Amino acid sequence: MSTNRFQLTDERKAHYGRFIRQFRNNQKAVIGLGIIVMLFFVAIFAQKIVVPLIDVTIQPFSFVPHDPEATNVQNREQAPSMEHLMGTDNLGRDIFSRVLAGARISVLVGFTSISIAMIFGTTIGIVAGYYQGLVDEGLMRAMDAMMSFPPILLALTIVAVMEPNLTNLILALAFVYTPFIARVARSAALSVRNESFVEAAVARGESDTYIIFREVLPNCVGPLLVQGSINIAFTMLLEASLSFLGLGVQPPTASWGLMINQGWAFMGDAPWLVFFPALAIATAVIGFNLLGDGLRDVLDPKGEIIE
Repeated sequence: MSTNRFQLTDERKAHYGRFIRQFRNNQKAVIGLGIIVMLFFVAIFAQKIVVPLIDVTIQPFSFVPHDPEATNVQNREQAPSMEHLMGTDNLGRDIFSRVLAGARISVLVGFTSISIAMIFGTTIGIVAGYYQGLVDEGLMRAMDAMMSFPPILLALTIVAVMEPNLTNLILALAFVYTPFIARVARSAALSVRNESFVEAAVARGESDTYIIFREVLPNCVGPLLVQGSINIAFTMLLEASLSFLGLGVQPPTASWGLMINQGWAFMGDAPWLVFFPALAIATAVIGFNLLGDGLRDVLDPKGEIIE
C-alpha cells in the first residue's frame, strides 16, 4: 500500500488548525505580528523601489511627506510641527521621512542576515545532531569558538576588516548568529533522531538525505522559528549599534542607528533628533520579541532557546 508522501493528512490539518487557534489566543504573538506587519508595510512603501537590472523605478504608493535625503539648512533643528511631525535634523531633513525610510534598512538587514544564518546554522546543527560522534564534536566546537566572542565585538571586527557597507554588514551579522541557530537545530535534531518515525524510515532503507530533510527537519521547525524571530530583533539592534559607530550603513542613507549618531551632538537643543529613531528601534525590537515569545509559548513550551 503506497501513499503520497506529500499529501496533507487529516492529522496534520488538525495540527495546523490547533496552531492557528493557539496563536490567535496568544496576545503577545498577535501584538508582535501586528507590529511586524506594520513595519513591513512601511519598509515596502516608504521609498521608491529601484530595479537595477532593468533600470526601472517603481513607486506604487508612498506616504512619506518629504524626500528623506533632501537638505534645507534654513529649516534645521525645527521642533515637531504639523509640517514636520518629528521635526528636522541638523541639515534640515525631515526626521519623520527618514525614520520611515530607515525601516527598510532594518528589515532588509534583519531578515536577510538571519535567513542566511538559518540556512547555514540549520544545516550544521541538524547534520551534527543526526550523525553525532566526531562530526558532532567538530562542528559544535567550531560553533562554540564563534560563540565565545560577544556578538557585537565579533561583528565589529568583521566589518572593520572588510569595507563598511550594507552587504558586508549583512554577511557579518549572518556569520555572528549562525552558531546560535546551529545549537538550537542540533538540540532539536537530537530529540527527534530516536523517534519511531525516524527509525521506521531507516528500516525502510531511506537515505540519510531523505531522513534529514523529510523526517528530522520538519520536526525542528518550531524551535527554529522561535530562535529566528528573536534573533531578528537582536540583529536589528546590532545593526543600529554598528551604524551608530560608523561601521554600518553609510551616509546619506537613512538608518536609525546612523540618525542617532548624527543627532547625538545636538541632544541638548534638539532631543527629537535622537528620541524618534530610538523609539523606532525599540518598537521594532519589542515587536519581534513579542512574536518570538508568543511562538515559544505555542510551539516550544520547553523553551529550548539560546539568547
